[in-house]
Amino acid sequence: MRLPLICLLLLPFTLVAQSTATENVILITMDGLRWQELFGGAVDSMIANEDLTHDRDRMAESYLAETPEARRRRLMPFFWDTLAPQGVVFGNRWHGNQVNCRNPYWFSYPGYNEILTGRADPDIDSNDKEWNPNVTVLEWLNQQEGLAGRVAAFGSWDVFDYIVNERRSGIPVNSGYDRATGDDLTERERFLNQLQEQAPRLWGSVRPDMFTHNYLMETLRKDHPRVAFISYGETDDFAHDGSYNRYLDAAHATDAMWRDLWTFLQSDPQYAGKTTLVITTDHGRGESPMEEWKGHGTGTPGSDAIWLAVIGPDTPARGEVTDDQQLHQDQIARTVARLLGYDYPESGAVVPGVVEGTRR
Repeated sequence: MRLPLICLLLLPFTLVAQSTATENVILITMDGLRWQELFGGAVDSMIANEDLTHDRDRMAESYLAETPEARRRRLMPFFWDTLAPQGVVFGNRWHGNQVNCRNPYWFSYPGYNEILTGRADPDIDSNDKEWNPNVTVLEWLNQQEGLAGRVAAFGSWDVFDYIVNERRSGIPVNSGYDRATGDDLTERERFLNQLQEQAPRLWGSVRPDMFTHNYLMETLRKDHPRVAFISYGETDDFAHDGSYNRYLDAAHATDAMWRDLWTFLQSDPQYAGKTTLVITTDHGRGESPMEEWKGHGTGTPGSDAIWLAVIGPDTPARGEVTDDQQLHQDQIARTVARLLGYDYPESGAVVPGVVEGTRR
């Protein structure tokens, strides 16, 4: 039987739109966490450096172990005991598995633009609060039937209003020291608003991640968005401060927040078994000499080295990928859309092996 031409034209999109079990995606970033700590745990020589690490005895007891595998599990136990074995992790350069930024700058705004739009934009070359001229995958998904009004974004850094372009996109962005707003605030949201005002401000433009995380959690419970973005920022800011102990503690605390998030998702009828987490970072950091860890950017070799992890119902449980491979930051946006059954245009290719059937 011959199908009408219009049916043939629509059929490929229909098949794509119905081919995944993922109904919700949460895109997560941990700002400036190096691949070295993710895959190898705490660096013993950096813990021993009194200029970088205070409370060295506690750091050694908490995070050091005989092997890189044991050290990384001490630093991020939930990631390595649950997320990695049930999902897939890319970026261990010791095994030749590489993920890199394509943008030439290797710092935050260019990195987040590349993550969220699927394209490196050479014109975005600063962290200034300028409205992003590029449409992100969040904004694009917010225009799709069934997803409109069901996209939300959260960030500890106050520039995310501009990166997501809250003004144009219509996506609610709670970033920096934004409060929860509206006529239907939960008791927990009101408490978070009060507590955030009372907490000391370590940095003018970045709030503690505990507030960002809990604002997300309340929105998930109350509004059940189908697409959410959250950026945790403490790892980068403590690194810029030159505090390796706080950098490690921040990574460990963020890992615990991910456990909190994952536990909730498995208990909620909308999210359980139907939600994929995509986790990455905006840039790497320096490595040698040791003090280069504090910074990143074009003048700091290695700052373009990042990592990526995915867990969800469409992603085979491959664990840590040790094949020789080259991936790029601009592939993340299209992968997020593909997990939801959409083909996001004009961006990097879908990451192989993340969506069943796209292994090669």
